[in-house]
Amino acid sequence: MRVVGLISALTLLLALAPGPAPAQTPAPSVPPGPASAPAPVPEPVALPEIPREFRGVWVATVANIDWPSAPNLTFSQQIAEMDAILDTAQRLNLGAVILQVRPSADAMYRSSLEPWSEFLSGRQGQPVEGAPADYDPLERWVAGAHARGLQLHAWFNPFRSRHFEAKGPDAPSHVNIARPDLVVDYARFKWMPPSSAEAREIALRVIEDVTRRYDIDGVHVDDYFYPYPEGRAPFPDQHHYDAYVREARAAKQPVLSRSDWRRAHVDAFVFDLYRRVKAIKPHVLVGVSPFGIWRPGTPAGVDGFDAYEHLAADARRWLNEGWMDYCVPQLYWLTDAPKQPFVPLLSWWQGENRRARHLWPGLNASRVGVAEGSRPGWSPAEITRQIDLSRRAGTRGVVLYSVVALRQAARGLDAAVAPVFAAPSLPPESPWLAGDTPRPAPPIIVLGHVLPSAQASAVVAYIREAAGNWSYAILPRRGGQLPRVAPGGSLWAAEVDRFGRIGSATKVTGP
Repeated sequence: MRVVGLISALTLLLALAPGPAPAQTPAPSVPPGPASAPAPVPEPVALPEIPREFRGVWVATVANIDWPSAPNLTFSQQIAEMDAILDTAQRLNLGAVILQVRPSADAMYRSSLEPWSEFLSGRQGQPVEGAPADYDPLERWVAGAHARGLQLHAWFNPFRSRHFEAKGPDAPSHVNIARPDLVVDYARFKWMPPSSAEAREIALRVIEDVTRRYDIDGVHVDDYFYPYPEGRAPFPDQHHYDAYVREARAAKQPVLSRSDWRRAHVDAFVFDLYRRVKAIKPHVLVGVSPFGIWRPGTPAGVDGFDAYEHLAADARRWLNEGWMDYCVPQLYWLTDAPKQPFVPLLSWWQGENRRARHLWPGLNASRVGVAEGSRPGWSPAEITRQIDLSRRAGTRGVVLYSVVALRQAARGLDAAVAPVFAAPSLPPESPWLAGDTPRPAPPIIVLGHVLPSAQASAVVAYIREAAGNWSYAILPRRGGQLPRVAPGGSLWAAEVDRFGRIGSATKVTGP
């Protein structure tokens, strides 16, 4: 154990926020899902394994689905809702919030590249009325999540430039006004075609900017590369395709079909996204949430929308190539849906995970208690069943869409998942990102407080009672007061790094 001098210790303690000791959780005899090997310690004691599970929830900002609940909220109302969402995630032992920060080529954060979102302030390009001059919602989301032991993933819509729920005019700096040549109208949307190299570069620069400036834990994109088809109306990129055909023929090169041409550009975007995020911060996870069916008939008996053809999304290739750190296929159907059965679809995605990346199914929590046309709302038991099936399959994580379903008590989902997530967990390790980086050293302990390094994502406290029973507590990355130990008991502490690896433990107290 590293010890600092008394004067230094007292100085450091002045910066520590007071608070109760963290709650202890009995160490499970069988953790939910596979668990990582126990961390090495400098004395002959086998520390218990800590459960590993990614428990994520989407927070949608487009059309004010989740946050803020309306575009005209005051600054204090926005903060209150933000805190309530984060408190809900913490109370339910979730592990990550996936926050939509760019719904339509706009910004839910302070940006020099794109204007403030209408869904944040009520008028695109304008800050929140009455907010402090330095108000940055994403900065607050990141700080609030980390203080509660949660990850914060920034969710981007790369090509949509206007949503049909937008009411006001676009700001002069918005791409729809500043660069109308990059934008097309389709159905009720405006869209930047992925076939445009400039459109792809705009999205990538925005994502790079957020990755550099904010202490995010992940970059996330969903299934919206091309818009979902509206009837038989074709997406208006014929002029781009015609230009490509002319150039290819002039160069005496093979000409791709229009569908293959579209997929080639989306593939290039996903590849560049992964490469460029890793060049800035290797530990930041890159995640994609594709439509839950790759192609109809895959696996046999599955039918439904063809995302490969209509969205130009070859998610199987991205997973096979390792162009993502985690994949969240949207398995948004009932468990026993005859043409979209949960277990066979999940098994197919697992079979395509050749590089052993994280695979966490996305679950349609928004259908709990909410009818859809003539179809009744789902029971909360449908979601807990899918969580159980995911665990049995060894996925080590799920993501719920969206947080509003957990915050509306009348739906019953909050109460249903509470016992399912009763034991705190750590996200699974990402060993392919760590490389040769050493595991964390034993943490510094100062008068019962743990002071993690700047590379920490959490701290684990292991408690052994005098009778030999084990429990554990997970502290946020800033550390804080360690659990109190009853007479005769022992306490160890270990740091968790940004790759999810537990480092060497130090014995804090005990015989």
